[in-house]
Amino acid sequence: MTAPGHPLPPASEEVRPGYERRWWVLATMTVCLLVVIMGNTILNVALPTLQRELGATHGELQWAVDAYILVFAGLLFSWGVIGDRIGRRRVLLIGLAVFTSGSVMAAFCDGPLQLIAWRAVMGVGGAAVQPATLAVITNVFPPAERGRAIGVWAGAAGLAVAGGPLAGGAVLVHFWWGAVFLLGVPVALLAMAGTLAVVPESRDPDPGRLDVPGVLLSIAALAGLVYGIIRGGSGEGWTAPGVLVPLVGGLALLALFVWSQRRSRHPALDVSLFRNPAFSAAAGALGLNFFALMGATFYIVYYLQGVRGYSPLESGATLIPVALGMAVTAPQSSKLAGRYGAKAVCGTGFLLIATSFAGMQLLDRTSPLWLLLVVLAVQGIGMGSVMAPATESIMSVVPRERAGAGAAVNNSVRQVGGALGVAVLGSLLASAYAARVGPLVEALPPGERAEAGRSIVATLEAVRRVREGADGEAAGAAGAIIDPARDAFVAAMHVTAVGTAAASLVAAIVVAVWLPGRRDRRVRRGPAARRHARRQGVAHPSG
Repeated sequence: MTAPGHPLPPASEEVRPGYERRWWVLATMTVCLLVVIMGNTILNVALPTLQRELGATHGELQWAVDAYILVFAGLLFSWGVIGDRIGRRRVLLIGLAVFTSGSVMAAFCDGPLQLIAWRAVMGVGGAAVQPATLAVITNVFPPAERGRAIGVWAGAAGLAVAGGPLAGGAVLVHFWWGAVFLLGVPVALLAMAGTLAVVPESRDPDPGRLDVPGVLLSIAALAGLVYGIIRGGSGEGWTAPGVLVPLVGGLALLALFVWSQRRSRHPALDVSLFRNPAFSAAAGALGLNFFALMGATFYIVYYLQGVRGYSPLESGATLIPVALGMAVTAPQSSKLAGRYGAKAVCGTGFLLIATSFAGMQLLDRTSPLWLLLVVLAVQGIGMGSVMAPATESIMSVVPRERAGAGAAVNNSVRQVGGALGVAVLGSLLASAYAARVGPLVEALPPGERAEAGRSIVATLEAVRRVREGADGEAAGAAGAIIDPARDAFVAAMHVTAVGTAAASLVAAIVVAVWLPGRRDRRVRRGPAARRHARRQGVAHPSG
Protein backbone atom coordinates (compact mmCIF):
# COMPACT_ATOMS: atom_id res chain seq x y z
CA MET A 1 0.00 0.00 0.00
CA THR A 2 1.07 3.54 -0.63
CA ALA A 3 -0.22 6.62 1.10
CA PRO A 4 -2.55 9.00 -0.78
CA GLY A 5 -0.62 11.28 -3.06
CA HIS A 6 2.22 8.78 -3.45
CA PRO A 7 2.13 7.12 -6.88
CA LEU A 8 3.00 3.47 -7.25
CA PRO A 9 6.32 2.57 -8.82
CA PRO A 10 6.27 1.21 -12.37
CA ALA A 11 4.56 -2.16 -12.72
CA SER A 12 7.88 -3.86 -13.54
CA GLU A 13 9.36 -2.72 -10.22
CA GLU A 14 8.75 -4.13 -6.76
CA VAL A 15 7.73 -1.69 -4.06
CA ARG A 16 11.04 -0.73 -2.49
CA PRO A 17 11.46 -0.03 1.23
CA GLY A 18 11.18 3.70 1.78
CA TYR A 19 9.59 4.36 -1.63
CA GLU A 20 6.70 6.32 -0.12
CA ARG A 21 9.16 8.60 1.68
CA ARG A 22 11.65 8.69 -1.19
CA TRP A 23 11.74 12.47 -1.58
CA TRP A 24 12.29 12.92 2.15
CA VAL A 25 15.04 10.32 1.90
CA LEU A 26 16.57 12.26 -0.99
CA ALA A 27 16.43 15.49 1.05
CA THR A 28 18.18 13.76 3.94
CA MET A 29 20.86 12.30 1.67
CA THR A 30 21.38 15.77 0.23
CA VAL A 31 22.01 17.18 3.71
CA CYS A 32 24.46 14.34 4.42
CA LEU A 33 26.27 15.12 1.17
CA LEU A 34 26.43 18.83 2.03
CA VAL A 35 28.12 17.98 5.34
CA VAL A 36 30.88 15.98 3.67
CA ILE A 37 31.59 18.22 0.66
CA MET A 38 31.37 21.50 2.57
CA GLY A 39 33.70 20.00 5.15
CA ASN A 40 36.26 19.71 2.36
CA THR A 41 35.66 22.86 0.30
CA ILE A 42 35.25 25.13 3.32
CA LEU A 43 39.00 24.86 3.89
CA ASN A 44 39.88 26.34 0.49
CA VAL A 45 38.94 29.92 1.32
CA ALA A 46 40.81 29.68 4.65
CA LEU A 47 44.13 28.55 3.11
CA PRO A 48 45.76 32.01 3.00
CA THR A 49 44.60 32.66 6.58
CA LEU A 50 46.08 29.34 7.73
CA GLN A 51 49.36 30.18 6.02
CA ARG A 52 49.55 33.42 8.00
CA GLU A 53 48.21 32.34 11.39
CA LEU A 54 49.54 28.77 11.63
CA GLY A 55 52.81 29.43 9.80
CA ALA A 56 51.99 26.64 7.34
CA THR A 57 54.10 26.15 4.22
CA HIS A 58 52.60 25.79 0.75
CA GLY A 59 53.26 22.04 0.88
CA GLU A 60 51.59 21.71 4.29
CA LEU A 61 48.53 23.48 2.92
CA GLN A 62 48.39 21.02 0.04
CA TRP A 63 48.55 18.20 2.58
CA ALA A 64 45.82 19.80 4.70
CA VAL A 65 43.58 19.46 1.64
CA ASP A 66 44.91 16.12 0.42
CA ALA A 67 45.05 14.33 3.80
CA TYR A 68 41.25 14.42 3.84
CA ILE A 69 40.96 13.37 0.20
CA LEU A 70 43.52 10.56 0.36
CA VAL A 71 42.05 8.87 3.44
CA PHE A 72 38.59 9.44 2.00
CA ALA A 73 39.51 7.79 -1.31
CA GLY A 74 41.43 4.95 0.30
CA LEU A 75 38.59 3.95 2.64
CA LEU A 76 35.69 4.33 0.22
CA PHE A 77 36.01 0.73 -0.99
CA SER A 78 35.96 -0.61 2.54
CA TRP A 79 33.07 1.51 3.75
CA GLY A 80 31.11 0.56 0.63
CA VAL A 81 31.54 -3.15 1.44
CA ILE A 82 30.86 -2.55 5.15
CA GLY A 83 27.66 -0.70 4.27
CA ASP A 84 26.55 -3.53 2.02
CA ARG A 85 27.26 -5.93 4.92
CA ILE A 86 26.00 -4.21 8.10
CA GLY A 87 23.56 -1.71 6.56
CA ARG A 88 23.97 1.64 4.82
CA ARG A 89 21.84 3.52 7.36
CA ARG A 90 24.07 2.35 10.19
CA VAL A 91 27.22 3.30 8.26
CA LEU A 92 25.77 6.77 7.60
CA LEU A 93 25.32 7.37 11.32
CA ILE A 94 28.82 6.08 12.14
CA GLY A 95 30.38 8.23 9.43
CA LEU A 96 28.55 11.40 10.51
CA ALA A 97 29.66 10.86 14.12
CA VAL A 98 33.33 10.37 13.14
CA PHE A 99 33.26 13.34 10.77
CA THR A 100 31.76 15.60 13.45
CA SER A 101 34.36 14.54 16.04
CA GLY A 102 37.23 15.19 13.63
CA SER A 103 35.79 18.62 12.76
CA VAL A 104 35.65 19.67 16.40
CA MET A 105 39.25 18.56 17.03
CA ALA A 106 40.50 20.29 13.86
CA ALA A 107 38.92 23.53 15.02
CA PHE A 108 41.04 23.62 18.17
CA CYS A 109 44.41 22.34 16.94
CA ASP A 110 47.44 24.64 17.19
CA GLY A 111 49.75 23.60 14.34
CA PRO A 112 49.68 22.50 10.68
CA LEU A 113 50.67 18.90 11.46
CA GLN A 114 47.81 18.50 13.92
CA LEU A 115 45.47 20.00 11.36
CA ILE A 116 46.62 17.49 8.75
CA ALA A 117 46.02 14.62 11.21
CA TRP A 118 42.49 15.71 12.13
CA ARG A 119 41.67 16.33 8.49
CA ALA A 120 42.57 12.69 7.92
CA VAL A 121 40.11 11.68 10.68
CA MET A 122 37.43 13.76 8.94
CA GLY A 123 38.25 11.80 5.79
CA VAL A 124 37.51 8.54 7.63
CA GLY A 125 34.00 9.77 8.42
CA GLY A 126 33.43 11.32 5.01
CA ALA A 127 34.37 8.04 3.32
CA ALA A 128 31.54 6.32 5.19
CA VAL A 129 28.93 8.97 4.42
CA GLN A 130 29.26 9.85 0.75
CA PRO A 131 28.97 6.41 -0.90
CA ALA A 132 26.17 5.47 1.50
CA THR A 133 24.09 8.45 0.31
CA LEU A 134 24.26 7.29 -3.30
CA ALA A 135 23.65 3.66 -2.35
CA VAL A 136 20.52 4.62 -0.39
CA ILE A 137 19.20 6.65 -3.34
CA THR A 138 19.86 3.73 -5.70
CA ASN A 139 17.92 1.36 -3.43
CA VAL A 140 14.96 3.65 -2.74
CA PHE A 141 14.38 5.03 -6.26
CA PRO A 142 13.42 2.77 -9.18
CA PRO A 143 15.36 3.17 -12.46
CA ALA A 144 12.62 5.35 -13.98
CA GLU A 145 13.15 8.01 -11.27
CA ARG A 146 16.76 7.38 -10.39
CA GLY A 147 18.25 9.71 -13.00
CA ARG A 148 16.22 12.62 -11.67
CA ALA A 149 17.19 11.82 -8.08
CA ILE A 150 20.88 11.53 -8.96
CA GLY A 151 20.61 14.84 -10.80
CA VAL A 152 19.35 16.52 -7.62
CA TRP A 153 22.09 14.77 -5.62
CA ALA A 154 24.75 16.01 -8.06
CA GLY A 155 23.26 19.51 -8.03
CA ALA A 156 23.55 19.60 -4.25
CA ALA A 157 27.21 18.68 -4.60
CA GLY A 158 27.59 21.71 -6.86
CA LEU A 159 26.01 24.00 -4.28
CA ALA A 160 28.33 22.65 -1.61
CA VAL A 161 31.41 23.36 -3.73
CA ALA A 162 30.90 27.12 -3.45
CA GLY A 163 28.66 27.08 -0.38
CA GLY A 164 31.61 25.92 1.71
CA PRO A 165 33.95 28.79 0.75
CA LEU A 166 31.13 31.34 1.09
CA ALA A 167 30.17 30.11 4.56
CA GLY A 168 33.84 29.86 5.54
CA GLY A 169 34.51 33.38 4.35
CA ALA A 170 31.58 34.73 6.37
CA VAL A 171 32.86 32.98 9.50
CA LEU A 172 36.43 34.25 9.05
CA VAL A 173 35.17 37.84 9.02
CA HIS A 174 33.96 37.52 12.63
CA PHE A 175 35.72 34.51 14.20
CA TRP A 176 39.06 32.72 14.34
CA TRP A 177 40.11 30.31 11.59
CA GLY A 178 39.11 27.18 13.53
CA ALA A 179 35.45 28.19 13.47
CA VAL A 180 35.22 27.13 9.81
CA PHE A 181 35.32 23.51 10.96
CA LEU A 182 32.52 24.00 13.48
CA LEU A 183 30.04 25.15 10.84
CA GLY A 184 29.27 21.61 9.76
CA VAL A 185 28.55 20.29 13.28
CA PRO A 186 24.88 21.41 13.53
CA VAL A 187 24.28 20.34 9.91
CA ALA A 188 25.71 16.90 10.71
CA LEU A 189 23.41 16.60 13.73
CA LEU A 190 20.44 17.50 11.50
CA ALA A 191 21.54 14.83 9.01
CA MET A 192 21.74 12.23 11.77
CA ALA A 193 18.22 13.09 12.95
CA GLY A 194 16.87 12.85 9.40
CA THR A 195 18.61 9.53 8.84
CA LEU A 196 17.06 8.06 11.98
CA ALA A 197 13.62 9.38 11.05
CA VAL A 198 13.13 8.54 7.36
CA VAL A 199 15.93 6.42 5.90
CA PRO A 200 15.20 2.66 5.61
CA GLU A 201 17.93 0.15 6.30
CA SER A 202 19.30 -1.72 3.28
CA ARG A 203 22.12 -4.19 2.80
CA ASP A 204 23.50 -6.77 0.39
CA PRO A 205 22.05 -10.24 1.19
CA ASP A 206 25.34 -11.80 0.05
CA PRO A 207 28.04 -9.29 1.07
CA GLY A 208 31.72 -9.67 0.36
CA ARG A 209 34.49 -9.98 2.92
CA LEU A 210 36.52 -6.88 3.81
CA ASP A 211 39.86 -6.85 1.97
CA VAL A 212 42.13 -5.17 4.54
CA PRO A 213 45.42 -5.69 2.60
CA GLY A 214 43.81 -4.18 -0.49
CA VAL A 215 42.68 -1.12 1.45
CA LEU A 216 46.14 -0.56 2.94
CA LEU A 217 47.75 -0.98 -0.49
CA SER A 218 45.42 1.60 -2.06
CA ILE A 219 46.12 4.17 0.65
CA ALA A 220 49.90 3.63 0.50
CA ALA A 221 49.90 3.86 -3.32
CA LEU A 222 47.92 7.10 -3.41
CA ALA A 223 49.91 8.63 -0.55
CA GLY A 224 53.21 7.87 -2.31
CA LEU A 225 52.04 9.38 -5.59
CA VAL A 226 50.64 12.55 -4.06
CA TYR A 227 53.60 12.99 -1.69
CA GLY A 228 56.05 12.74 -4.59
CA ILE A 229 54.05 15.19 -6.71
CA ILE A 230 53.80 17.74 -3.90
CA ARG A 231 57.52 17.45 -3.05
CA GLY A 232 58.49 17.75 -6.71
CA GLY A 233 56.37 20.86 -7.16
CA SER A 234 57.77 22.47 -4.00
CA GLY A 235 61.14 23.01 -5.68
CA GLU A 236 63.09 19.96 -4.54
CA GLY A 237 63.49 18.70 -8.12
CA TRP A 238 61.75 15.82 -9.87
CA THR A 239 64.86 13.63 -9.95
CA ALA A 240 65.67 14.04 -6.25
CA PRO A 241 65.43 10.80 -4.21
CA GLY A 242 62.83 12.36 -1.92
CA VAL A 243 60.59 12.83 -4.98
CA LEU A 244 61.49 9.93 -7.24
CA VAL A 245 61.31 7.19 -4.58
CA PRO A 246 57.72 7.92 -3.44
CA LEU A 247 56.59 8.45 -7.05
CA VAL A 248 58.01 5.17 -8.32
CA GLY A 249 57.02 3.37 -5.12
CA GLY A 250 53.47 4.69 -5.40
CA LEU A 251 53.18 3.51 -9.00
CA ALA A 252 54.57 0.09 -8.07
CA LEU A 253 52.11 -0.26 -5.17
CA LEU A 254 49.27 0.83 -7.45
CA ALA A 255 50.19 -1.89 -9.95
CA LEU A 256 50.39 -4.41 -7.09
CA PHE A 257 46.97 -3.26 -5.86
CA VAL A 258 45.36 -3.82 -9.27
CA TRP A 259 47.07 -7.22 -9.59
CA SER A 260 45.88 -8.31 -6.15
CA GLN A 261 42.33 -7.10 -6.75
CA ARG A 262 42.06 -9.08 -9.98
CA ARG A 263 42.91 -12.26 -8.08
CA SER A 264 41.02 -11.66 -4.85
CA ARG A 265 37.70 -13.40 -4.20
CA HIS A 266 36.58 -10.42 -2.12
CA PRO A 267 38.32 -7.40 -3.68
CA ALA A 268 38.23 -3.94 -2.15
CA LEU A 269 37.77 -2.70 -5.72
CA ASP A 270 36.05 -4.87 -8.31
CA VAL A 271 38.42 -4.09 -11.19
CA SER A 272 36.35 -6.30 -13.50
CA LEU A 273 33.84 -3.45 -13.65
CA PHE A 274 36.36 -1.46 -15.65
CA ARG A 275 36.09 -3.96 -18.51
CA ASN A 276 32.80 -2.27 -19.29
CA PRO A 277 33.60 0.70 -21.59
CA ALA A 278 30.69 2.75 -20.27
CA PHE A 279 31.80 2.25 -16.66
CA SER A 280 35.46 3.04 -17.39
CA ALA A 281 34.68 6.12 -19.48
CA ALA A 282 32.21 7.45 -16.89
CA ALA A 283 34.71 6.85 -14.07
CA GLY A 284 37.45 8.60 -16.04
CA ALA A 285 35.12 11.50 -16.80
CA LEU A 286 34.24 11.98 -13.12
CA GLY A 287 37.89 11.74 -12.08
CA LEU A 288 39.03 14.34 -14.61
CA ASN A 289 36.07 16.57 -13.74
CA PHE A 290 37.10 16.69 -10.09
CA PHE A 291 40.78 16.96 -11.07
CA ALA A 292 39.88 20.25 -12.73
CA LEU A 293 37.42 21.39 -10.03
CA MET A 294 39.54 20.81 -6.92
CA GLY A 295 42.81 21.86 -8.53
CA ALA A 296 41.32 25.05 -9.96
CA THR A 297 39.63 26.01 -6.69
CA PHE A 298 43.00 25.66 -4.95
CA TYR A 299 44.71 28.25 -7.15
CA ILE A 300 41.72 30.53 -7.82
CA VAL A 301 41.47 31.29 -4.09
CA TYR A 302 45.12 32.43 -4.14
CA TYR A 303 44.36 34.63 -7.14
CA LEU A 304 41.35 36.20 -5.44
CA GLN A 305 43.01 36.88 -2.10
CA GLY A 306 46.66 37.30 -3.07
CA VAL A 307 46.32 39.15 -6.38
CA ARG A 308 42.92 40.83 -6.21
CA GLY A 309 43.13 41.54 -2.48
CA TYR A 310 39.70 40.09 -1.70
CA SER A 311 38.70 39.10 1.81
CA PRO A 312 37.77 35.46 2.54
CA LEU A 313 34.07 36.40 2.38
CA GLU A 314 34.49 38.19 -0.95
CA SER A 315 36.45 35.21 -2.29
CA GLY A 316 33.69 32.80 -1.29
CA ALA A 317 31.04 35.04 -2.87
CA THR A 318 33.03 35.19 -6.11
CA LEU A 319 32.85 31.40 -6.41
CA ILE A 320 29.03 31.41 -6.35
CA PRO A 321 28.72 31.24 -10.19
CA VAL A 322 30.52 27.86 -10.13
CA ALA A 323 28.04 26.50 -7.60
CA LEU A 324 24.99 27.93 -9.33
CA GLY A 325 26.14 26.62 -12.68
CA MET A 326 26.58 23.12 -11.26
CA ALA A 327 23.39 23.19 -9.17
CA VAL A 328 21.19 24.36 -12.06
CA THR A 329 22.76 22.23 -14.78
CA ALA A 330 23.22 18.89 -12.96
CA PRO A 331 19.48 18.05 -12.57
CA GLN A 332 18.80 19.11 -16.19
CA SER A 333 21.75 17.17 -17.56
CA SER A 334 20.09 13.87 -16.64
CA LYS A 335 17.09 14.77 -18.80
CA LEU A 336 19.36 15.91 -21.63
CA ALA A 337 21.35 12.67 -21.40
CA GLY A 338 18.10 10.70 -21.73
CA ARG A 339 17.29 12.61 -24.90
CA TYR A 340 20.68 13.08 -26.55
CA GLY A 341 22.87 10.50 -24.80
CA ALA A 342 25.50 10.78 -22.06
CA LYS A 343 28.26 11.01 -24.69
CA ALA A 344 26.90 14.27 -26.15
CA VAL A 345 26.07 15.87 -22.80
CA CYS A 346 29.35 14.99 -21.04
CA GLY A 347 31.43 15.82 -24.12
CA THR A 348 29.81 19.25 -24.36
CA GLY A 349 30.40 19.76 -20.65
CA PHE A 350 34.12 19.09 -20.95
CA LEU A 351 34.42 21.44 -23.92
CA LEU A 352 32.79 24.16 -21.79
CA ILE A 353 35.23 23.41 -18.95
CA ALA A 354 38.18 23.67 -21.34
CA THR A 355 36.78 26.95 -22.68
CA SER A 356 36.49 28.39 -19.17
CA PHE A 357 40.12 27.63 -18.38
CA ALA A 358 41.21 29.02 -21.72
CA GLY A 359 39.28 32.14 -20.72
CA MET A 360 41.49 32.49 -17.63
CA GLN A 361 44.21 33.71 -19.97
CA LEU A 362 42.24 36.98 -20.10
CA LEU A 363 42.51 37.54 -16.34
CA ASP A 364 45.14 39.78 -14.79
CA ARG A 365 45.51 42.03 -11.75
CA THR A 366 42.95 44.57 -12.99
CA SER A 367 40.49 42.47 -15.01
CA PRO A 368 36.83 43.51 -14.58
CA LEU A 369 34.92 41.39 -12.11
CA TRP A 370 32.21 40.51 -14.64
CA LEU A 371 34.81 38.72 -16.80
CA LEU A 372 35.89 36.53 -13.89
CA LEU A 373 32.26 35.73 -13.02
CA VAL A 374 31.49 34.73 -16.62
CA VAL A 375 34.52 32.42 -16.71
CA LEU A 376 33.48 30.78 -13.43
CA ALA A 377 29.84 30.43 -14.56
CA VAL A 378 30.89 28.64 -17.76
CA GLN A 379 33.09 26.36 -15.65
CA GLY A 380 30.17 25.50 -13.35
CA ILE A 381 27.78 24.79 -16.24
CA GLY A 382 30.34 22.49 -17.83
CA MET A 383 31.02 20.59 -14.61
CA GLY A 384 27.32 20.25 -13.86
CA SER A 385 26.80 18.76 -17.32
CA VAL A 386 29.28 15.98 -16.53
CA MET A 387 28.46 14.96 -12.96
CA ALA A 388 24.94 13.51 -13.16
CA PRO A 389 25.17 11.60 -16.49
CA ALA A 390 28.54 10.10 -15.57
CA THR A 391 27.30 9.08 -12.12
CA GLU A 392 24.16 7.52 -13.59
CA SER A 393 26.27 5.64 -16.16
CA ILE A 394 28.35 4.13 -13.34
CA MET A 395 25.41 3.19 -11.11
CA SER A 396 23.40 1.70 -13.98
CA VAL A 397 26.12 -0.93 -14.50
CA VAL A 398 26.25 -2.05 -10.84
CA PRO A 399 23.59 -4.47 -9.51
CA ARG A 400 21.24 -2.87 -7.00
CA GLU A 401 22.26 -5.17 -4.14
CA ARG A 402 25.89 -4.02 -4.58
CA ALA A 403 25.01 -0.34 -4.69
CA GLY A 404 27.37 0.44 -1.82
CA ALA A 405 30.39 -0.94 -3.66
CA GLY A 406 29.33 0.81 -6.87
CA ALA A 407 28.88 4.11 -5.05
CA ALA A 408 32.31 3.64 -3.49
CA VAL A 409 33.89 3.31 -6.94
CA ASN A 410 31.96 6.37 -8.12
CA ASN A 411 33.13 8.47 -5.20
CA SER A 412 36.67 7.11 -5.15
CA VAL A 413 37.41 8.24 -8.70
CA ARG A 414 36.05 11.68 -7.78
CA GLN A 415 38.28 11.92 -4.71
CA VAL A 416 41.38 10.50 -6.37
CA GLY A 417 40.85 12.95 -9.22
CA GLY A 418 40.46 15.79 -6.73
CA ALA A 419 43.58 14.77 -4.75
CA LEU A 420 45.66 14.57 -7.91
CA GLY A 421 44.21 17.87 -9.09
CA VAL A 422 45.36 19.65 -5.92
CA ALA A 423 48.74 17.89 -6.01
CA VAL A 424 49.50 18.19 -9.73
CA LEU A 425 48.04 21.63 -10.42
CA GLY A 426 49.17 23.00 -7.05
CA SER A 427 52.70 21.79 -7.73
CA LEU A 428 52.65 23.15 -11.28
CA LEU A 429 51.51 26.50 -9.93
CA ALA A 430 54.21 26.53 -7.22
CA SER A 431 56.95 25.63 -9.70
CA ALA A 432 55.87 28.23 -12.26
CA TYR A 433 55.56 30.93 -9.60
CA ALA A 434 58.91 30.12 -7.99
CA ALA A 435 60.64 30.36 -11.38
CA ARG A 436 59.20 33.83 -11.99
CA VAL A 437 59.38 35.32 -8.51
CA GLY A 438 62.88 34.04 -7.67
CA PRO A 439 64.78 37.15 -8.84
CA LEU A 440 62.27 39.44 -7.13
CA VAL A 441 62.65 38.00 -3.64
CA GLU A 442 66.37 38.78 -3.73
CA ALA A 443 65.26 42.23 -2.52
CA LEU A 444 64.17 40.63 0.78
CA PRO A 445 66.46 39.70 3.70
CA PRO A 446 68.05 36.22 3.28
CA GLY A 447 65.93 34.68 6.04
CA GLU A 448 62.71 35.60 4.23
CA ARG A 449 63.58 34.49 0.71
CA ALA A 450 63.03 30.74 0.75
CA GLU A 451 59.42 30.66 1.90
CA ALA A 452 58.55 33.92 0.10
CA GLY A 453 59.26 32.21 -3.22
CA ARG A 454 56.70 29.43 -2.68
CA SER A 455 53.35 31.28 -3.00
CA ILE A 456 51.93 34.76 -3.48
CA VAL A 457 50.49 34.77 0.05
CA ALA A 458 53.92 33.87 1.49
CA THR A 459 55.53 36.63 -0.57
CA LEU A 460 53.05 39.24 0.67
CA GLU A 461 53.43 38.05 4.26
CA ALA A 462 57.23 38.30 4.02
CA VAL A 463 56.93 41.83 2.60
CA ARG A 464 54.62 42.80 5.47
CA ARG A 465 57.10 41.57 8.08
CA VAL A 466 60.00 43.39 6.43
CA ARG A 467 58.07 46.66 6.13
CA GLU A 468 57.06 46.50 9.79
CA GLY A 469 60.56 45.84 11.10
CA ALA A 470 62.96 47.55 8.68
CA ASP A 471 64.04 51.11 7.96
CA GLY A 472 62.64 53.23 5.14
CA GLU A 473 64.99 52.09 2.36
CA ALA A 474 64.64 48.36 3.06
CA ALA A 475 60.87 48.70 3.52
CA GLY A 476 60.60 50.54 0.22
CA ALA A 477 62.62 47.89 -1.61
CA ALA A 478 60.41 45.17 -0.17
CA GLY A 479 57.23 47.03 -1.06
CA ALA A 480 58.40 47.47 -4.64
CA ILE A 481 58.12 43.75 -5.36
CA ILE A 482 54.39 43.47 -4.53
CA ASP A 483 52.98 44.28 -7.95
CA PRO A 484 55.66 42.33 -9.89
CA ALA A 485 55.03 39.34 -7.60
CA ARG A 486 51.32 39.53 -8.33
CA ASP A 487 52.09 39.66 -12.06
CA ALA A 488 54.32 36.59 -11.60
CA PHE A 489 51.47 34.72 -9.93
CA VAL A 490 49.06 35.64 -12.74
CA ALA A 491 51.56 34.30 -15.29
CA ALA A 492 51.93 31.08 -13.27
CA MET A 493 48.15 30.77 -13.02
CA HIS A 494 47.91 31.10 -16.82
CA VAL A 495 50.33 28.19 -17.23
CA THR A 496 48.37 26.10 -14.73
CA ALA A 497 45.06 26.94 -16.42
CA VAL A 498 46.46 25.70 -19.72
CA GLY A 499 47.26 22.39 -18.02
CA THR A 500 43.72 22.22 -16.62
CA ALA A 501 42.21 22.96 -20.05
CA ALA A 502 44.37 20.20 -21.57
CA ALA A 503 43.09 17.69 -19.01
CA SER A 504 39.52 18.69 -19.87
CA LEU A 505 40.16 18.16 -23.59
CA VAL A 506 41.58 14.70 -22.85
CA ALA A 507 38.39 13.96 -20.91
CA ALA A 508 36.28 15.13 -23.86
CA ILE A 509 38.13 12.68 -26.11
CA VAL A 510 37.66 9.81 -23.61
CA VAL A 511 33.95 10.55 -23.43
CA ALA A 512 33.58 10.84 -27.21
CA VAL A 513 35.28 7.48 -27.81
CA TRP A 514 33.94 5.26 -25.01
CA LEU A 515 30.86 6.69 -23.33
CA PRO A 516 27.56 5.32 -24.72
CA GLY A 517 25.57 7.48 -27.10
CA ARG A 518 21.84 7.96 -27.27
CA ARG A 519 19.81 4.85 -26.56
CA ASP A 520 17.45 3.61 -29.28
CA ARG A 521 14.00 4.59 -28.01
CA ARG A 522 12.30 2.26 -30.47
CA VAL A 523 13.50 -0.73 -28.44
CA ARG A 524 11.76 -0.74 -25.08
CA ARG A 525 11.13 -4.15 -23.58
CA GLY A 526 12.07 -7.79 -23.69
CA PRO A 527 15.22 -9.70 -24.70
CA ALA A 528 15.98 -7.36 -27.60
CA ALA A 529 16.07 -4.39 -25.21
CA ARG A 530 18.43 -6.19 -22.87
CA ARG A 531 20.75 -7.18 -25.73
CA HIS A 532 20.77 -3.57 -26.93
CA ALA A 533 21.55 -2.31 -23.41
CA ARG A 534 24.45 -4.76 -23.08
CA ARG A 535 25.91 -3.54 -26.38
CA GLN A 536 25.68 0.03 -25.08
CA GLY A 537 27.36 -1.02 -21.79
CA VAL A 538 24.46 -0.06 -19.52
CA ALA A 539 21.92 -1.91 -17.39
CA HIS A 540 18.41 -2.24 -18.77
CA PRO A 541 15.61 -1.32 -16.28
CA SER A 542 13.95 -4.69 -16.69
CA GLY A 543 17.00 -6.71 -15.87
